[in-house]
Parts: sequence; structure tokens; C-alpha cells
Amino acid sequence: MENLRVLGGQPLNGKVVPAGNKNASLPILCATLLTSDEVTLHNLPDITDVRRFLKMFEALGSEVDYCAKSQIGVIRHKDLSRVSPEQIPAQMRSSILLFSSLTARVGEATFHSNTKGCALGLREVDPHIYALKSLGYQVEMATEGFTFRKPNGRPSDNIIYWLDYASVTATENFIMGAVIGKGTATLHNAACEPHVQDLCRFLLKMGAKIKGIGTNRIIIEGVEGLNGCNHRIIDDHHEIASFLAIGAMTAGKIEVVHSIDEHMGLIYRQFQRMGIHIEHDANGASVEGKEFYTIEPSITPNAYPKIEAAPWPYLPADLLPPFIALGVACKGDLLFWNKVYEGALHWIPELTKFGAFAHVTDPHSVIIKGGLPLRAATSIECPYIIRACIALLMVALRVEGESVLHNASPILRAHPNFAEKLRSLGCQVSWE
Repeated sequence: MENLRVLGGQPLNGKVVPAGNKNASLPILCATLLTSDEVTLHNLPDITDVRRFLKMFEALGSEVDYCAKSQIGVIRHKDLSRVSPEQIPAQMRSSILLFSSLTARVGEATFHSNTKGCALGLREVDPHIYALKSLGYQVEMATEGFTFRKPNGRPSDNIIYWLDYASVTATENFIMGAVIGKGTATLHNAACEPHVQDLCRFLLKMGAKIKGIGTNRIIIEGVEGLNGCNHRIIDDHHEIASFLAIGAMTAGKIEVVHSIDEHMGLIYRQFQRMGIHIEHDANGASVEGKEFYTIEPSITPNAYPKIEAAPWPYLPADLLPPFIALGVACKGDLLFWNKVYEGALHWIPELTKFGAFAHVTDPHSVIIKGGLPLRAATSIECPYIIRACIALLMVALRVEGESVLHNASPILRAHPNFAEKLRSLGCQVSWE
């Protein structure tokens, strides 16, 4: 089922419990390869990318017991032998997180060079290769892609490495590559997103020694080995923000129950800048929407009000599309600026099929003129970008009439039971 059929124009109301964080689940699943002991993961979302990793583990001979209803996964990796590139999922970008963890487990592994992820533009593998080389990993170009070999020892007892930019997955690869071994490894310009922090806390439970969690300097003291543990994956801040945006977009009242208020401050601030009030505390957040919103004006003369997305602690680039969609519900002009990806706005022409005014000023920026009449659309072509699909869905939910979003299945890569959650809020939506 690839397409979503939506009957919009109704306020959505109710309570939502968000799924576990996709971007924390995937590196944590990779990190389970660093131990032979049993690992139990709670709040593990039933999404396609998680299923692909679990299927790979089973193919390698590991014991996997996953209950989608309870979202609990129990994993025990046995003695693993050499892995062929065909056994490694090529349908998702997160497979690159196996560069460090799988290589550390089996000694040598070859990976396809064409792993697929969201269509956000060029996404380099160079930072991963250079980071792991700094730890002593050997990397060679092969016919299939890249061959990684586990180091016999580190180049020095005190490795200091600077990432060219704060790449989330390169940071995670470095951390997983450094936790086992002698000596200390320090990573500067490290990414510090909530999911990176969750990976670090999971590794701490396994016996790793990591300092600087949540900062851009991570210090890792290598240990001889890691043990099993129990860990609850953090709630997904992307899903929390998306459902709050849906409540605002449909002039409804939605409460999202979650436990990560400490990570949500700047996200809530962007809602405020768009004239949307979010009530929040340690137990979650809620929004009571209305038909239109008034944008907080810029104090600086002749400056556009703008929403900027960049590496954490900025607004996450993955959340920019839902805020772009919210722009149609705000009276006036608003500039949205993606400082991370140069190819993340190619879906904007689909937004205009609803009657929205959108002007892409360059590969990183778009201006939305909100408050204009909108109409339903039955020929929306979704891009292979998870939350751009959600953004288009948000507009479909706002307008009266039936809309059809074609190729909307990327949503299922991060948000389990998404249509079911919408229906619980009063939405008429179905996959077909």
C-alpha cells in the first residue's frame, strides 16, 4: 500500500503517544553487534528500517524476538562469520552505521556504495571513512563498494579527531568504533542530537566509558568488551512535533504524551514564532489550533521572518517540512532556510497543487505566502523524504475535500501506525 487517501477539512482532536525515535533505534540496533550478551530494547518502533535490521540479524544467525504490540525487542548475537554485501540492507541510509559495528564484530565487511536514504541531495561517505581510519580501521575500494577491516590496534593511545562538519551518522560510527580498544579517543565537532545522546547512554549501560554526552566534544576511553543491558529508546521528537503541527494545521486540539521535554525547547520556540502556542511540561505537550496564525514580526528592519534548520541544537532539518506546511496557515510571508541539505526542497511544487504560494529562492530556501485559499488535490506525488510526505499530508488534512498522496510509504520508515493514530483523532484516512 503506497498511497494515502485523505478526507480533509475537519479539526483533529485527541491524545497521541509517540513512537520510539527511529534515528536512535537504528544506531542502537547496530551497537548490539558489539556484544554477545542478550540486549533488551523497549519502545523499539515497528517501522520498516527496524524490520530490515532485525531480518539481517536473523539471516546472520542471531536470536531475535520482537513483539510489535509491546515494541520490545530481545536480541542475542551468536558467533558471526563473514558477511556478504547482499546480506546488508541497501534500501536505507542507516546501513552505513554498520561500517564500525559490523566490522568490529566480524573483522572484515564489504558494503555497497549505493545505500538508499531520503532524497535530500548528495550525502557523503567521506566523513565516515576518515573518522574510522583515524581509529586504525583499514578501508579499501572494492568492486561492490567499500571493504572495512578491523584494526589490530589503534594508531596511538590518545587519538584526537575533528569532523569536517557535525555529521550525526559519522559521529555515531566514530563512537561505536572507539568504545572497544585500548587508549582514549576524542572527537571534536561531534553531533549532539537527542538520538546521538541516546546511543551514548545505551553504550554506557553496556559498560562503555563516554564523556561529553550532549556536547560537541566526545571523549571515549576504550574498554576490553561490552555486556548486555536493558534500554528504553527515547520518544521521537520528530513525531511529537509532527502531531502538534497537525493539531495546529487542522484547528484541532491534540495532546502528545512524551518524556523528552528537555529536548523540545527550540522546537516549541519555532511554533511560537509562527503564532502557535504550545502548552508543555514534563509529561508532554498540547496545542489548541485556530484557522489562521499571526507570524511574530522581525525586529530587524527589512528582514524576513524566518525559520532556520541546522545541526542540533538548531531546529532539526528533518522537521523543516512540517513547519513549511504550517506556513500556509500563517497570514503573511515566511522564509524557511535549510542549512544542511541542498536537495531537500524539490517537493515544493507538489505543495502548490493545493493552491499554496511557494517561491524557492535557492536550493536551501523557500518563501511561503500564507493565508491564501487552498483546494484538495488528487495527484500529489510524494518525494522519498519522510517528513516532506507528512508536510503534504498536513495540507491535505487542512483543506476540505478528498486528496490522494501517491507514494507516501516513506512515512512508514519512521512512524508506525501513523494512519491509525490519525483515525483515532477523527481523521478519515486510508492506505491503498
